[in-house]
Amino acid sequence: MQRTMLKSKLHRVHVTHSELDYEGSCAIDETLLEAADIKEYEQIHIYNITNGERFSTYAIRAERDSGVISVNGAAAHKAAPQDMVIIASYADYQAIELENFTPKLVYVDQKNRILSQRNAIPVQAA
Repeated sequence: MQRTMLKSKLHRVHVTHSELDYEGSCAIDETLLEAADIKEYEQIHIYNITNGERFSTYAIRAERDSGVISVNGAAAHKAAPQDMVIIASYADYQAIELENFTPKLVYVDQKNRILSQRNAIPVQAA
């Protein structure tokens, strides 16, 4: 059996640009792409914390260490500069692969610079 699992996420990144007339995609700082193991043209899901929108597109590379998160094309209607979003990627895994599975979770500051990286979401007290 295959299961679709969270492969990685960029948590609470800030949108820096919204380009309606640009060919669709989401440009992401190359440093963040590498940290989250997201390849250029890979499908990504974006969850907009600011306005509740959820959509999928694909990643393209932005300049390394630029902090750029640019939501482009039709998706620009769903995210504006300064919006806070989560960018997630998923992958299918076989049961045997899940024995050692951990996602790549990347946490950033207000300028989209990496603060920390984890392989698990902390358990919240009830």
